[in-house]
Amino acid sequence: MGFDGMKTLLMSVVVLLVALGYVLEPAIVYAHDHEHPELNEWYHGLHSESGAWCCDGDEATHLADIDWESKDGHYRVRVDGEWYDVPEGAVINAPNRDGRAMVWMSDGAMGKGPRCFMPGSMT
Repeated sequence: MGFDGMKTLLMSVVVLLVALGYVLEPAIVYAHDHEHPELNEWYHGLHSESGAWCCDGDEATHLADIDWESKDGHYRVRVDGEWYDVPEGAVINAPNRDGRAMVWMSDGAMGKGPRCFMPGSMT
């Protein structure tokens, strides 16, 4: 295969990948739990006590029961092996239709920390 043939093949692969990205993009960005797409609208409506919208298209991190705790009315979460205190205003006080604890992390000028947190049922 000559240079022109390789160039044509490479362009075809690029076009295919871009097209595939457009097809898969809604599933990747907007589906929080691929097994429960009926909850997508609920996820998008979640906001913390302080009024911050939790869902901006990024998926929440689902936490195992051992990765979050409540002590003296305050929450802590463990993400990537590191514990973070959940700010008072970051808690979501709404029924948890997912059932699992979830945290939405932010990484801003003040460092990494929970933007929103929804306790789970600890079953």
